[in-house]
Amino acid sequence: MADRTRCSTCPASAGLARMGLDVGKADYIIVLAGNPNTGKSSVFNALTGLRQHTGNWPGKTVSRAEGGYSFAGKRYKLVDLPGTYSLLSAAQDEEIARDSILFGQPDCTVVITDATCLERNLNLVLQVLEISDRVVVCVNLIDEARRKGLRVDTDILAADLGVPVVATSARTGEGLPLLLETIDRIVQGEVRTSPHHVMRDGAFQRAVSELVPLIEQAVPGLPNARWVAVRLLDGDHHVQQALLSGELADIAARQAEPGRHTSLTISAEPSQ
Repeated sequence: MADRTRCSTCPASAGLARMGLDVGKADYIIVLAGNPNTGKSSVFNALTGLRQHTGNWPGKTVSRAEGGYSFAGKRYKLVDLPGTYSLLSAAQDEEIARDSILFGQPDCTVVITDATCLERNLNLVLQVLEISDRVVVCVNLIDEARRKGLRVDTDILAADLGVPVVATSARTGEGLPLLLETIDRIVQGEVRTSPHHVMRDGAFQRAVSELVPLIEQAVPGLPNARWVAVRLLDGDHHVQQALLSGELADIAARQAEPGRHTSLTISAEPSQ
């Protein structure tokens, strides 16, 4: 694994966008999101092995890890987002995770949850589902849950959330082949998702419908104007300021630059 000093000067770091999601020599970009202590880093390590870079997010002091793996003849770049409990505040780790999913538009977002305390992790899952429909929920530490006498019905959970759910144990490797297959089916468009959205009253939904075209007009190319409208109506000061200051428009424009999401020129594996 490349050390931080070496990685900070390598072409992969120099070419990364603000959200850290420039594509390397990869066909698809996958991001891992999740609460702290859910085994997210263990899943990342299990999938990427030594094909990793470590360093800091561009312009941030929050550490970043990215790596690569191959599956079914395709090359995947995996980005480990900072562990966070929410996507709704202006804390650095939450801002990075949120903007990476919203503006980076990864081909799939894998939300890692802890099978032993699944309920507390679902808040982040629901927030991710508000932003993207290309989502897989990974219920990790399933072996620990069994030892505690807990059972997770992934079929029922998938039906409730509207996206695939896979039980894994990164420590033993259980479920990881199915996780890779499910990610592949998502990015290939073989799985149709219908993410669960938190229900709001009729007046709120009408206000969202009125705001969306205004936001799309103000910020052309914004990936998810509905999410921005919901955040504005919920009184999110950070999103409001980003919209008024032109920050949202700047980020959307940068992500629309040629090669920002489709460049295949930078390797996801460390330089030798």
